[in-house]
Amino acid sequence: MAMPLRQSVRVGTYLFEQKVLRKREKFPLIVELEPLFACNLKCEGCGKIQHPAGVLKQRMPVAQAVGAVLESGAPMVSIAGGEPLMHPQIDEIVRQLVARRKYVFLCTNALLLRKKMDMFQPSRYFAFAVHIDGMRERHDESVAKEGVFDEAVEAIKEAKRRGFRVTTNSTFFNTDTPQTVIEVLNFLNDELQVDEMMLSPAYAYEKAPDQEHFLGVEQTRELFRKAFSGGNRRRWRLNHSPLFLDFLEGKADFPCTAWAIPNYSLFGWQRPCYLMSDGYVPTYRELIEETDWGKYGRGKDPRCANCMAHCGYEPTAVLATMSSLKESLRAAKETVAGNRG
Repeated sequence: MAMPLRQSVRVGTYLFEQKVLRKREKFPLIVELEPLFACNLKCEGCGKIQHPAGVLKQRMPVAQAVGAVLESGAPMVSIAGGEPLMHPQIDEIVRQLVARRKYVFLCTNALLLRKKMDMFQPSRYFAFAVHIDGMRERHDESVAKEGVFDEAVEAIKEAKRRGFRVTTNSTFFNTDTPQTVIEVLNFLNDELQVDEMMLSPAYAYEKAPDQEHFLGVEQTRELFRKAFSGGNRRRWRLNHSPLFLDFLEGKADFPCTAWAIPNYSLFGWQRPCYLMSDGYVPTYRELIEETDWGKYGRGKDPRCANCMAHCGYEPTAVLATMSSLKESLRAAKETVAGNRG
């Protein structure tokens, strides 16, 4: 796990406070903040741009965006969309969250990144999270536009040159093979030397245009089991807990804890997660207290049958790690090794 040591300590302290000192059963680990739905690409696995034109024109006010994060109390924020760099005040949203010592990941396809990089300042609390879904041909196919991969690579290089932390998020479909996974992660890890990499097994997002290429549970396990072999898993700077990587390989299984990565968008707090929409509520408290969390997850809701997304299962793995001395020591060891690397 390549999370910076300072951030790991901060998050660990937060988890201990919530779980042990306050004895809270449900609390957020990271907020998925969507201050707009508009995007400059039409990715095959995304359904956000399917909203009506009037909704796509909306931009969340800065005070509303920051207020939602503060209301939740989460130590980390993932700003997505849509394409957040299209928001005219995205720099102010980031600035205010960083000023409050929230760890902020700005998710972007990087088409606007070089143009707008001057709006941001490097900080240990801030990182650009660039979507890279494969090498050139595969990535450009997934975003339905040529040249996007090359622009993203140049933007990553420039951001790294300027001292920004850069992470990546790669979504894998049933058209991927262990070799395509290895190729892109080797490239990101060794050639671009990004700080952290996140893996996302493609989930059958109900509004996504392409419904044919999502992974099933067994396909996901086989894909990552083979991709992680030969020492790759230990070598790559993956932004995941060891137990979640075990989960991807099928070495462990967990229930879904979607409440730990809640989604806040233009419509409010989304039930139960950003991949499924069973309505919205205006406050975080209502989301936690009035949602029937027990009815979601594999084996409970048929929509969840093939889901192995990090938004539902990474928090479970993190909490399981915290509850086990052995797993805590294992995670700490990998964090230290990742920071040395």
